[in-house]
Amino acid sequence: MEQMVETKKDLKELKRIASQVRRDIVRMVHCCNSGHPGGSLGCTEYFVALYFQIMKYNPKKFDMNGINEDLFFLSNGHISPVWYSVLARAGYFDVNELGTFRKINSRLQGHPTTHEHLPGVRIASGSLGQGLSAAIGAAQVKKINKEDKLVYVLMGDGEQQEGQVWEAAMYAAHHKVDNLIATIDYNGQQIDGPVDKVMSLGDLAGKYKAFGWNVIEMEKGNDMEAVLNTLEKAKSLTGKKQPVMILMKTEMGYGVDFMMGSHKWHGVAPNDDQLKTALTQLEETLGDYK
Repeated sequence: MEQMVETKKDLKELKRIASQVRRDIVRMVHCCNSGHPGGSLGCTEYFVALYFQIMKYNPKKFDMNGINEDLFFLSNGHISPVWYSVLARAGYFDVNELGTFRKINSRLQGHPTTHEHLPGVRIASGSLGQGLSAAIGAAQVKKINKEDKLVYVLMGDGEQQEGQVWEAAMYAAHHKVDNLIATIDYNGQQIDGPVDKVMSLGDLAGKYKAFGWNVIEMEKGNDMEAVLNTLEKAKSLTGKKQPVMILMKTEMGYGVDFMMGSHKWHGVAPNDDQLKTALTQLEETLGDYK
């Protein structure tokens, strides 16, 4: 199968891509004065590593079935800006379409949807708690079809407060869905404040282990090398009769100093002056969209 790139990117190039993606994120949410920059910035290394190094797929021949490709599902759909940027930079659609984010009749809605037929998006998401279930279903289909490809899904930590997540977690372990790699963006923040104050998750690693998952704890989710190494480790654990969970600690707003570590930037767009400040901290490496 034709793949996205002929050779893998080196660490320096992946970091360059991440810087450009962060520029895209802050410009997109500023332009429409709406969106979720905090979690998008915090998950940039994960998305860049996944799409430019880890997954096997063909952006030029996208279809909803994804046969013989690795698949990705975004459960916490509010961080669509980072996903859209990476999809465009990976070749799914023209980069300049990023300028239509959240505008009327745009394919790039605030939360990913499917009726706009945006390449790369296979489920509508943003109603929290549902993405893990969808990913499990896709992973089971691949097992039925005897495919050797993997399914990835990203969730938020505040999303773990949803009951459907735990139904899905129990199901995946019981049915030994071992071609699935789930990741939780463990930034400790949600829209109403710190997760520990809204509803503490307790020993999250212990809970998933008790449910029958193989759990990896990643302390440096904003370090590209650490993200790559963890994803490779997760791949090595597939096929062993257990689903794999990565608890990825990130910092909300990473890369823009005044956004870092605060839930206040969960869903607030920067104003003109804040955008200028942010862009001075983020190197333009691939060329800004028009």
